[in-house]
Amino acid sequence: MSFHKILTLCSLFILMVPSLSAQTISSRLVDAKTKKGIPYATVQYGEHQGVITNDEGRFSFVLEAGTTLPDSIHISSMGYEKKGFALQQLQDSLVMLTPKAIELSGVYLFDKELEVDDIIEKMKERLPQNINNDPVKQRFFLRRSEFATITKVDFGFEKSTIKELDKELMDSIARSVPKNAHHYTESLGDLYKKGTDYKLAIVKAADLYDKNNVGSFEDLGKRMEAIFKKNIKPDSYLKIKSGIFSQKVQVDSILDEMEEEQAQEVKQRIQKDSTSGLLDSQRHTIKDLLAELYYREDSKLDLIEKTNRYDFKLMGYADIDGMGVYVVDFFPKRSSADFKGRLYINIEDFAVMRMDFENTDRLRNFRLLGITYREVLYKGTARFAQLPNGRYDLRFMDLTLGNYFAVDRPLKVVEKNKHVKGRRKQNELLLNIDFRMSPTEKWELVVFGQDLVDEPQFANFKEDKTVRATYMPRYDPEFWQGHTIMEPNQAIREFTVEE
Repeated sequence: MSFHKILTLCSLFILMVPSLSAQTISSRLVDAKTKKGIPYATVQYGEHQGVITNDEGRFSFVLEAGTTLPDSIHISSMGYEKKGFALQQLQDSLVMLTPKAIELSGVYLFDKELEVDDIIEKMKERLPQNINNDPVKQRFFLRRSEFATITKVDFGFEKSTIKELDKELMDSIARSVPKNAHHYTESLGDLYKKGTDYKLAIVKAADLYDKNNVGSFEDLGKRMEAIFKKNIKPDSYLKIKSGIFSQKVQVDSILDEMEEEQAQEVKQRIQKDSTSGLLDSQRHTIKDLLAELYYREDSKLDLIEKTNRYDFKLMGYADIDGMGVYVVDFFPKRSSADFKGRLYINIEDFAVMRMDFENTDRLRNFRLLGITYREVLYKGTARFAQLPNGRYDLRFMDLTLGNYFAVDRPLKVVEKNKHVKGRRKQNELLLNIDFRMSPTEKWELVVFGQDLVDEPQFANFKEDKTVRATYMPRYDPEFWQGHTIMEPNQAIREFTVEE
């Protein structure tokens, strides 16, 4: 073989190497003027392939082995110029987009120019044709971020005839409760969806949290029960009279009173329940999220059901995915509705392609018997993409909920000795609990690909309930290597449990 042919073959081999192994492309999208990250922008690297930047503008995606490398990557975000980048420009560098005003005017031809009320009515009329209810398989990534800020823990110690449960112990429990707790859950998988029926195949999942943190009043109750158990005589048990925690706390282990064979059966049943918990909880979370879409009957976002309570204003026109859209703002008429936001409605078929929303007032304010609960924040965005059947389905959704929870009520702990006949000897601990916290939950659901499936494929799919999340006391950057996900933000990357 001639030297020229060898050189040619070597050159071809070198060119082919990048496409023979998977590549992970990572970068950060920033505003060219402010250098701040651009959140939730679309990064398109194939005809039906793309990712969404995280809330800091970071993104990554995996080019599978054997696939043809894209000539360019197109990045777009509302308020910025859409731009194409060569693959080499995205490797470990900042990618900049130049801001521009939203195009609220342009050249659009209409048979008849519509008033804003006509646009909203047509949007509602077209919902049955525009919303996809056909069976579909969606590759998804779901991140749930929980932040619990505890503003007050006061047990209000009054008296105790239980020697071990004295004021010093109560004060030490209150001091030991962390004032801030973070919990992150991430899962990657396939969602099989038919209308409101859901089946999941989870590929991988991670759970980042501190097992010692208190993230709810229930967690505080469990911590108190555990401490009580350690400090009470083995022949005693506790009854808690408040209705806040469990009604009875046994000090002796139930398993100790069982035959060894019975105890093993219980342990196996508990293990089985824990392995099925991940898939069931993720399905429940996705079902709850999708139930909050604007067109769903039980959604808090009552824009469709109670249109007459909102005012609408046509702000102009814009472009999403090469399609012209009406830009329509909505806001409450006086105080008769709860939300404000912006709709992007397709000019051709009146499908909602994007919706931004935020509450303008408390959604719930509950107070009874010393328990206060308020829903103070409900905001987010939803984006939709057109499927081959011409209908639209979810591409991306983020939703943030903020609540306030407080307990201000008495609590009585009664110690009883099970070896004493009759009424049994009783000792008491009297508390007046004052507990306040402001939990916030944020969900980010990204759909990377959507494929229509037939009825038998949906019906015959079987879920694997043995998949479990990997517990992480600190973030592991290698965990998601080789998978396309929404990049973690700085808080997640720096998450670690203190020893």
